[in-house]
Amino acid sequence: MSYDRTDLVAALRAEATRLAGRPSDLVQRASVYHHLFQHSGGNHAFPLLAAHGALWASGYFRSGIRLGIWLARAEGLVRDGMDDRIAMLHRLAEAFREINRQVCVETSVIYHLTGRNTFAQKAEQIVPPALLDAMARCHHARRAGRSLDDRDRKRLFHAFFLWEQAQIVGPAVDRAFAAFGWRIVKAAALRPRIDFAYFGLSGPLRFRDFSDTNERIDKGLAAFDRGASTGWGEVARSLGDYGIMPAGILADPARHVRSIARGASAVAMMA
Repeated sequence: MSYDRTDLVAALRAEATRLAGRPSDLVQRASVYHHLFQHSGGNHAFPLLAAHGALWASGYFRSGIRLGIWLARAEGLVRDGMDDRIAMLHRLAEAFREINRQVCVETSVIYHLTGRNTFAQKAEQIVPPALLDAMARCHHARRAGRSLDDRDRKRLFHAFFLWEQAQIVGPAVDRAFAAFGWRIVKAAALRPRIDFAYFGLSGPLRFRDFSDTNERIDKGLAAFDRGASTGWGEVARSLGDYGIMPAGILADPARHVRSIARGASAVAMMA
């Protein structure tokens, strides 16, 4: 089957959407993110930290919903009122899972779009110049079997993080919190304590206002700096510390990604 360039981009996005799974498929997305990090030769740190975000969020959503149920009961609401509050809480969690899913899709698309010379013209139309240049450095290093230093890794991380916050996360977070009217739970949700497995003795990153884009960017850069200090091999290994990613998937995320895509792939994404 042949495609023009526009069709190839659409096929990349369709495949990335398939690989990202449903909003609840956080472990599946963590394997996709982990694979992108490995495929980049360890040069693209954003997907690795996004994998931590997906796995950490799995436990965070469960504990948040348990807390919400307890609070609804403590407020002495009648059954219908309590059900409405819990449904609202589930919608908020689902909105954040969907954000994670969309970020996974676009992370895959940009990675593969910028990694092929045949897509260069289309990439220039879609990807901002700073991110395009940083991704080009990443792919050049990958093809040469060379590791970027952490200055260039951070440059790429920062460019990608700014893009995904502006294009996906910022608007979606604003919509999610605007639709959530349970004041006491909203206050708690705006002040999460992000504690990725590799943080160790550094402790969690504490938010004052998760809806503040600038604070999310600052905390994202802090997570990168902690990863650079820890060592990227250890950051990757610690994905297993959440206890929810099967050992086989953790050891060989590429094989797992291929198993998801097998039989339905229109484009060989890992060329």
